[in-house]
Amino acid sequence: MKPQAHILVIDDDEAVCVSMKLLLKRAGYSTAAINRPQEMTAALDRGLPDLILLDMNFTIDTSGRQGLRLLQQLKEEHPEIPVVLMTAWATVQLAVEGMKLGARDFIAKPWDNKELLKTIKTLLDLRLPAGDVPPSNVGFDHIVGEDPAFLETLAVAKRISPTDASVLILGESGTGKEVLAEAIHYQSERQQAPFVRVNLGGISSSLFESELFGHKKGAFTDAVAEREGRFGKANGGSIFLDEIGDLPLPNQVKLLRVLQEKTFEPLGSSDTVHVDCRVISATNKDLEAMVAEGGFREDLFYRINLIKLTLPPLRERPGDIPLLADHFLNTFKRNYQRPELQLSTGAKKWLRQQRFPGNIRELRNLVERSVLVSNKVTLEAEDLQRLYQPTSNQQQVGLPLPEVGKASLEEMEIEMIRRALRHHEGNITLVAQDLGLTRSAVYRRLQKHGIPYAN
Repeated sequence: MKPQAHILVIDDDEAVCVSMKLLLKRAGYSTAAINRPQEMTAALDRGLPDLILLDMNFTIDTSGRQGLRLLQQLKEEHPEIPVVLMTAWATVQLAVEGMKLGARDFIAKPWDNKELLKTIKTLLDLRLPAGDVPPSNVGFDHIVGEDPAFLETLAVAKRISPTDASVLILGESGTGKEVLAEAIHYQSERQQAPFVRVNLGGISSSLFESELFGHKKGAFTDAVAEREGRFGKANGGSIFLDEIGDLPLPNQVKLLRVLQEKTFEPLGSSDTVHVDCRVISATNKDLEAMVAEGGFREDLFYRINLIKLTLPPLRERPGDIPLLADHFLNTFKRNYQRPELQLSTGAKKWLRQQRFPGNIRELRNLVERSVLVSNKVTLEAEDLQRLYQPTSNQQQVGLPLPEVGKASLEEMEIEMIRRALRHHEGNITLVAQDLGLTRSAVYRRLQKHGIPYAN
């Protein structure tokens, strides 16, 4: 039987301390509380807690700065103890400042008991030793790799999967961010509930609220029927917010509200819907740089960034390329009834030497094309070379400009977009790469100019 987790509450409001101790005791935690900030050192000397709930607004200083000073002292002396900030008067910006100093989360007073206990459980689960994590590899058994850096990322992912911690997955396009997100979900306690994918880079601003939060019939011109949004569908499960770095600032505000309050209103409705879902986000952008430049909200960044996982590009794990190639070959041999196929030693050696700018997705596509096209029993290096079309070449080819002087700037833009769509057969990702735009920027221009495209 595991020992009780011990929680220390630091708040100068006696009523808060009493109610918090009662709540935590009923939840099975051992609890201590102190009313004066200067008592903190003595309380820690009596025994280190597993988690600290720290108020930011003391009578001696309602600005929140006293709380931040205590937090800084805590993280300098005991960086391993997770701290959750409590605030009634301090601004969200101060709470974000606290996250920068090392706080793991913050809650607003008056708090929601259920959400507070869930936050505490998540942070305590993250402190469990590896041996306390369920041994099941459900969801991870199809992830291939032996590279040390990749295995380290995978180990952290397995360790935090059983918790409710929000996860941010970073990595270049094609590195397997969605596969990892799905694995995390299916090794969590939510595995029987839905895993809902949302490509935020592919949703136009005008459809954002309808897509994520749903709408009532008649909410807008084309709303001929009621629709449930992605958050509603993910209730009880996990929602995967892919390409979150492409989300425009106005929509970041709307998303932040849902993540903080766990509520939303469908378009055309005044009813508040409560939602309980784990949030897993992913991007190939440098969000910290975007925060510094004002392109991504700092408070949203800290809300989604409790656990950060970085997937290395395939060029940094060349030893895994032959393993992945064999894995994909076995899959396509079954799918296309080619049981005799195999890769030669020379073919695997050649694969290891490639940069694969499109990463795992590019390797997978090459193997599939080879299985479909080749009539050989053994695929040689030259067979792969003949079929290989590096992602980077698509950018180098470029598209000819319309003749200058015979079209307005807007007409030239429309023509370039149409040519890119034809050239890449409607693949928005490749269109964006060719035009030097983000996917969301391409979608905005398609909508602006009324250019038809396949979703």
